[in-house]
Amino acid sequence: MILQALHDYYQRKTEDPDPSRRLAAFGREDKEIPFILELTPDGSLAGIKDTRSGTGKKNSATRFLVPKGVKKASGVAANLLWDNAEYVLGLPDAKKLADAKRKGQSDKYNQRLREMQAAFKARIMALPASALADAGVRAVLAFIDGSPADLVAAQSAGAEIAQSNPNLTFRLVEDLALVCGRPEVMRAADAEDTFIEESEDQEEGNESDNIDLPVSTICLITGNHAPPARLHDAIKGVWGAQTSGANIVAVNNKVSDTTNGGKTPAFASFGKQQGFNSPVSRSAAFAYTTALNHLLERGSRQRMQVGDASTVFWAQRDDDADMEAWFSEIFNDADDPDAHTEQVRTLFEAIHSGRFDGGRGTNHFFVLGLAPNAARIAVRFWHVATLAEIAQRTGEWFDDLRVSRGPDDSESPVLKRLLCSVCPATKERPYGDIERLPPTIAGDVMRSALNGTPLPSTLLQAAVQRCRSDQSKKNATGKPVPNVNYHRAAILKACLNRLIKHHQLHGKEIAVSLDLDNTEPAYLWGRLFAAYERIQSDAAGRELNRTVRDTYFGAAMSNPATAFPRLIQLNQHHMRDLKRTRIGLHVLRDRLVGEIWGKFRGDAEPPANQPLAERARFALGYYHQRQAFFAK
Repeated sequence: MILQALHDYYQRKTEDPDPSRRLAAFGREDKEIPFILELTPDGSLAGIKDTRSGTGKKNSATRFLVPKGVKKASGVAANLLWDNAEYVLGLPDAKKLADAKRKGQSDKYNQRLREMQAAFKARIMALPASALADAGVRAVLAFIDGSPADLVAAQSAGAEIAQSNPNLTFRLVEDLALVCGRPEVMRAADAEDTFIEESEDQEEGNESDNIDLPVSTICLITGNHAPPARLHDAIKGVWGAQTSGANIVAVNNKVSDTTNGGKTPAFASFGKQQGFNSPVSRSAAFAYTTALNHLLERGSRQRMQVGDASTVFWAQRDDDADMEAWFSEIFNDADDPDAHTEQVRTLFEAIHSGRFDGGRGTNHFFVLGLAPNAARIAVRFWHVATLAEIAQRTGEWFDDLRVSRGPDDSESPVLKRLLCSVCPATKERPYGDIERLPPTIAGDVMRSALNGTPLPSTLLQAAVQRCRSDQSKKNATGKPVPNVNYHRAAILKACLNRLIKHHQLHGKEIAVSLDLDNTEPAYLWGRLFAAYERIQSDAAGRELNRTVRDTYFGAAMSNPATAFPRLIQLNQHHMRDLKRTRIGLHVLRDRLVGEIWGKFRGDAEPPANQPLAERARFALGYYHQRQAFFAK
């Protein structure tokens, strides 16, 4: 299902009327090429064109349509008329050279460089005569037959090329197209691609078992008869995975007489090897990998990071691109928090106006979360739903999160900010270091938001624990920081209400703001604690270095029976002090405490211990009561 959806997305994007959004055709690749070597027809180096723009991490090169690159492992394999400086110039990579010298393997690395440069030339020489007769190809051959590394080193960009080992390609000075994009070369590249696949199949055949090579099989993605791909292209852009790319579909081992002590491994059914175990046609493999790499590429509006899961999303039809934009703005982290509020408001209006009713609402929307797993990529979550369902679930998600807030808090908090709030803060990340979040929580939260199911108990536990851990936290200036802040309160409310809706927890749903009709004991204990804290502050008439929250919050939330007798005793002293100084406020606070006590059903005895859900209720009662103190 995942590969089929990606394949369909590729087919749609290849037909995009806007060429800038169109994906590369089969046998082509859209590749960043930082430097172009401009040659004269006789092979002289006329100059080096730097295609990069921007600075620092945002420094990006122009993308060009080039013949598809080969999949490189530990062996030597060259691309056609474009590659890195090691292949094109025989120029050593600075880091690899330093590492080889440290290990005493300089001669071995230099020999490999010569093999790489020879492989680059051999790839060109393998072109048919019609392509070799092309003026651009002749110029490239003349250039690499000379001293290409010395010629490049004499240019102003030579030092940077030697240092960074970037991708290079060629262009004639009087031409606008790259040499690898000239018509004769591209026609030859298409034919060569088929030839290379067939030769690799022949080399990997298990001749000892007389197994016929899979010349044509039923593709598991399209259902058509076609030659299968032995290896699938690498997926790049997954956070935490290998920078060279990893596979979402792969069988690494090859069948041989020595594998598994001479026995055929279990995954090699009927002697089939690598990609032939799960046959996918070459065109389909190219389509789904190209589509996924496009969604994952840097700067994509259809990807976001959810914990350790690199998440991509797309709609079934181009007409639904607005849903992709909404999804990106609503869940992704952006510089402007007000943008999320506007998008959520627009989404709610679309839901209530019936915009997703009818045929459009039945179109599908796809969300895929990928996480690194050694040489492969793990699917953290995969969600498929209609646009109507996605819109409805998204609306429910923000309904569950809605809680009273301060003037500086965003009305529609993004997922990353919510997850950060349950993580320990660091000096560099004062809102919480999301890298300390257990890897599965973010994916589980995203799945719950899209399915409308209860949030993971690990998230509820992390939020409650963070409320307790930060009970006496101060900021850089020494002022107290709220331990039950807006984002944690939103998480607690969403967790509890989803449990109640799915009948996994008894009690009344938590309201957006202070609920005077809520008689759940844990909620009332939280309100009472907030009242005691405020009375202490009112009685002192100044900012205190240490409040009852700093000392007793964690104990009152977890074990009320141990904390509240002492809190009641302290409150009596604070009320006497308040009565002497501010009699009117004393009456108001006394009335509030009496009102809270009067809502307890039966004996108002604090329990010896509260389970996790009741601790969350306590924290929300505390938060609501505190917010009510500041409400106008």
